[in-house]
Amino acid sequence: MVRCATFSDFKNGKQWLLRFFDQLRFYPVSNQELTQIREDFIHGRFQLEVEETVLSLRDYNRFLQDNVHTIGAFKEKQQAAFEAERERWEQSGQLRYEIELSDEVSSSDAPFDVPQGCIAVASPVTGSVWAIPVKPGDRVATGDKLVVVEAMKMEIAIEADEIGVVKEVLCSQGSPVKAGQALLILEIEA
Repeated sequence: MVRCATFSDFKNGKQWLLRFFDQLRFYPVSNQELTQIREDFIHGRFQLEVEETVLSLRDYNRFLQDNVHTIGAFKEKQQAAFEAERERWEQSGQLRYEIELSDEVSSSDAPFDVPQGCIAVASPVTGSVWAIPVKPGDRVATGDKLVVVEAMKMEIAIEADEIGVVKEVLCSQGSPVKAGQALLILEIEA
């Protein structure tokens, strides 16, 4: 896996480029140029052209007014293409996805009793378990990472809110989890 964390265009330790109100400009490139740009980008060799400027609402509204007809024509073409695509999905059976669920309840959904003096630590999001840096018997302090869940390409560290000992781990690395699902049992120290 190639990480772009040290890429010079990323600012303030953030691994994404776009911010609110950023303006993008696109330009045509050949297939070969695009392939080269993608290769150069992941290796930190492609230099983006970034211009700091101030957004003028008056200029932006003028731009919209000056281009009202071409913008409208584009939106109509875009909507027609979208409707044609949905029609193709409908005809091929891809528009609606149905799965038959069994009546069995998975162990992760089954109700369970949290032992006296313990708390269940739940996932705040639906995703998959990326890492479990603790094991049963480990003593943890407030702020220690208990489980890392990956959701939408983001790693979300679930940290201990209390000092305690990991009593039981209810998930495994790579397993899917639902929001609210208990991931481990933590015995709280008094």
